[in-house]
This record gives sequence, C-alpha cells and structure tokens, in this order.
Amino acid sequence: MTSTFDFMTVALIVAYVSLAAGQVMCMVRLVIGPNSGDRILALDTMVINALGLVVVLGIHQGMQIYFEVFLLIAMLGFVSTVALARFLLRGDIIE
Repeated sequence: MTSTFDFMTVALIVAYVSLAAGQVMCMVRLVIGPNSGDRILALDTMVINALGLVVVLGIHQGMQIYFEVFLLIAMLGFVSTVALARFLLRGDIIE
C-alpha cells in the first residue's frame, strides 16, 4: 500500500516539475520570439501547460472542481488563439 502512495507522489512531483519547466521555456520564447507567430504559438503552449498544471493539481488534491476549471481555461485559450491568429492574418477580428 505504501509503494502505491510513494509512486503517486513521485509521479505528481515529476509532472509538476515537467510542466513548470515547459511553462518557463514558453515564457522565454514569448519574450525572445523573433516574430508574432512564434509569440502566439508560445502563448498557446502556455495555455496547454497551464491546463496540465490544473489537471495535476486536481489529481493531487482529489477535487473535481479543477476539471471544470480545466474546461473553462481550454475554451478561453482556444478562442484567444483563434482571435490572435485572425488579427495577425487579416488585421481585424470581426469582419
């Protein structure tokens, strides 16, 4: 029984560290990105990393409310990425 607890604790720590490292790398790309496309891609990847952190936090705490937060962040991230891409391509979001 204790080996399962230890394995889960190690897996959660590895997940937290991996997602945090990915978030930091995306922040670096956001700052030094040579063009707007790279910055939009970095923002989209940061949203995905944030989603991963929310899911891992929900698993760690055992609360289901985090999965509803996951859905809200996913919808907002998708809409914002599409809006930024349309603005970059056409110069206007609403036609």
